[in-house]
Amino acid sequence: MLAAQSLLKHKRLLLLQGPMGNFFNQFADWLGAHDIESRKVNFNGGDWLFHRRPGTMHYQGKPSSFSRWLRSYIRKEGIDGIVCFGDCRRPHRVASLVAKEMGVAFYAFEEGYLRPDYVTLEEGGVNAFSQLASQPARYIEHEPVHNIPPLPTHPSFRRMGLTAMAYYAAGWLLRRQFPHYRHHKDFSPFRECFFWIRAGWRKQVYRLTETRLIQRIVDQWHNQYYLVALQVFNDSQIHQHSHYQDIRDFITEIIQAFAAQAATTHQLVFKHHPMDRGHRNYGRFIHEQASLAGVAGRVHYVHDAHLPTLLKLSRGVITINSTVGLSAIHHGKPTIAMGRAFYDIQGLTFQNDLKHFWNEPYSVDHQLYGKLRSYMIKHTQLNGAFFGKSHWMQPPRLASHSFSWRVLLRLTK
Repeated sequence: MLAAQSLLKHKRLLLLQGPMGNFFNQFADWLGAHDIESRKVNFNGGDWLFHRRPGTMHYQGKPSSFSRWLRSYIRKEGIDGIVCFGDCRRPHRVASLVAKEMGVAFYAFEEGYLRPDYVTLEEGGVNAFSQLASQPARYIEHEPVHNIPPLPTHPSFRRMGLTAMAYYAAGWLLRRQFPHYRHHKDFSPFRECFFWIRAGWRKQVYRLTETRLIQRIVDQWHNQYYLVALQVFNDSQIHQHSHYQDIRDFITEIIQAFAAQAATTHQLVFKHHPMDRGHRNYGRFIHEQASLAGVAGRVHYVHDAHLPTLLKLSRGVITINSTVGLSAIHHGKPTIAMGRAFYDIQGLTFQNDLKHFWNEPYSVDHQLYGKLRSYMIKHTQLNGAFFGKSHWMQPPRLASHSFSWRVLLRLTK
């Protein structure tokens, strides 16, 4: 909660891109209730659809000109802090540098490090740009351990899907008003709609086709398999905080190492990321790589298995830098992070090479993890959800300038 309290020292905050939907409207109302003014910059039609209140600016210039524009706007409006969602998007990376240069505070929201029921807010940056990443011992060494459970936030997958389709549709319909905008992901509403529909269809198919395999994992392979947590294929965590250019490079490296070093009695289970269900399927690729390595019968691929159960029953966990790594550490499982992650700390994660991970004894320092968890909850985590309840701020009634389906329908006429 201290992360939110640090916002209260400001007089006027500039909000850049937030999560799709009304979260930044609620956030602006929360700031206003604490006598803090806020301004908002929209970069595309999707931003505009959800943020049309007074004090909103549209940036319609070229990406190369944003730095100069932002400096001028900060001076003119007396901005003393910048807030965004995700610090790896191009305008947010620029804003971080400008803020540092001008002595302006920079805050970033992100999905919760601890899930469910938390979102992340940090000053300076998140994930591998977090202050925790540089000198973790300095922050957690003297932290007392507390275990106060968060209130349930009831996030809605359906609301997230509908919001995404509306956001992408508005972005496409108003693309001429923002001619230079380049999204950090594919920005076609038609493809986005297709991917969400396919995700729903695949979920039902996998429920039927993977039941027997999941049951075998749970019933027969206790402490006999290594779990590999895959991440979304275009996750900025991969592109910015690891040496991998493609998830398939990661998959290939893990399978080859498993074939060369793991005991022949052990299994390898790849868990697909639920948000990537409609976009990617690595089944054929995993089978091909496992066959080439001579371990086809010991390498498996699942989509919708219960993650906490898979973690508890596993022998160890491999990730690039997903927050699944924190969940694995929470369950006391040997964990290796193949990318840069703030929790990749001696005593929490395996610090040797991947080739040694399969057979070298390793145990988690539970006391150290308790300190890290307490520090995160106190300094970086807020009890809330972007598509659910935000208990850390009183959810006010949204202003009339927030999203309405009628507005989107008018754009199509």
